[in-house]
Amino acid sequence: MTLAQKSPAQLNAAALESEIDWFSRVLETAIKLYFEQGGDHEDIREIKPPDLAGDKSEYARLVNQHAMDFNERIVMILAMIPHIRPQLLDLLFIRNKNIDRGYAEFGGWQGKYHGGFLPTGETAAFILAGQDIAWRFEVIRLFESDHFFAGSAILKIERQSEDEPFLSGALNLSADTLSRCTSGVRHKPDYSITFPAKLITTGLSWDDLVLAPQVLAEIDVIKTWMQHSNTIMQDWGLEKSIKPGYRSLFYGPPGPGKTLTATLIGAELGADVYRIDLSMVVSKYIGETEKNLANVFDQAQHKNWILFFDEADALFGKRTQTTSSNDRHANQEISYLLHRVEDYPGIVILATNLKANIDEAFARRFQSLVYFPMPDVSLRQRLWENTLNGRAGQANDVDLAHLASKYELSGGAITNVVRYGAISALQMKRTRINRDDLVKGVAKELRKEGKTI
Repeated sequence: MTLAQKSPAQLNAAALESEIDWFSRVLETAIKLYFEQGGDHEDIREIKPPDLAGDKSEYARLVNQHAMDFNERIVMILAMIPHIRPQLLDLLFIRNKNIDRGYAEFGGWQGKYHGGFLPTGETAAFILAGQDIAWRFEVIRLFESDHFFAGSAILKIERQSEDEPFLSGALNLSADTLSRCTSGVRHKPDYSITFPAKLITTGLSWDDLVLAPQVLAEIDVIKTWMQHSNTIMQDWGLEKSIKPGYRSLFYGPPGPGKTLTATLIGAELGADVYRIDLSMVVSKYIGETEKNLANVFDQAQHKNWILFFDEADALFGKRTQTTSSNDRHANQEISYLLHRVEDYPGIVILATNLKANIDEAFARRFQSLVYFPMPDVSLRQRLWENTLNGRAGQANDVDLAHLASKYELSGGAITNVVRYGAISALQMKRTRINRDDLVKGVAKELRKEGKTI
């Protein structure tokens, strides 16, 4: 099989085999040096890592992209070992006979189901520094926020308690990095209790969305920023005076297409759109809301994602006067959100039916406030025509111009009416949707709002 015929997973496997062999020799040498057992090397850095200069694997690309040095490559492969060759770390299960327990300096933690040795920052420090305190400080530097491990969301130390030593935290590889360096496919997180956001897509296009000209003009501004933000910030040197990212508030009555607009912006510009599930983000327990949101923002930080908060007033509502500890906590949550939204380098879109409910501190920091009005008569007629699309069978008594003129409905409501009309026609064993089908559907939609025909 030629290089061109190999899959991304096969290329990664070949690169990782040589990297694992190198790491294995480094680990064995580190243990021998620590216990003064002699060996072929007096320093682990005498064991040179594999040359990945011409390697086409995703793993090699990541290593070369960041010009990883000896220490960084050891930490990188150490974080991957439990996922690809877990038995390699069994050497670190050695027990200290003097105290009948494992060696504290080896680090490690016990998983709930995994029986192997799971590395911590302490494990990395043992391999790279041994008992040399100066080298230990160099290892700590690898896990600070300004290092590319954290900056590019490659790996991090996951601490269970702020009161315990920093390096005692679990050494965790990001899901995206693991996927890239194994299967070769970039990972897209799925909705879960720890990641309360869902990737939203659509099979529709801009032709299916009918918006007022002033709304389209505001949308073009957002698209222009996404396409040319690097020019504005770097080439024109405005990064010192302009915060990164773009924040927009979509507001207006339900149904005119706020969610679909956000989705179509992402589809056009090749950006994933994640809708934040507010029911899973907001927690009555102190600190949990911030923790849930931090997980979303941390994963999105270095990806080309659009974060879409629907019904945003539930989370970004006005701050209250602090008359109780609950009020103070709620205000702290809003302040935290303001900080994360303002520092996010990508696009954040908040959608609400009631702009007045949004905290003014947020509103002042939006680059645009886009009002989605109820469509006028001409836009409603286009919505009726687009929804029925010329393929749905319509009886001769259906007058779309009359429906558009008589009934003030949003695009979402018109879609529901057409759905009901199609079901009604089929129930009556007809192949065409007639006027009565649609009028009954209109009546059902208006009843939702407490109105009648």
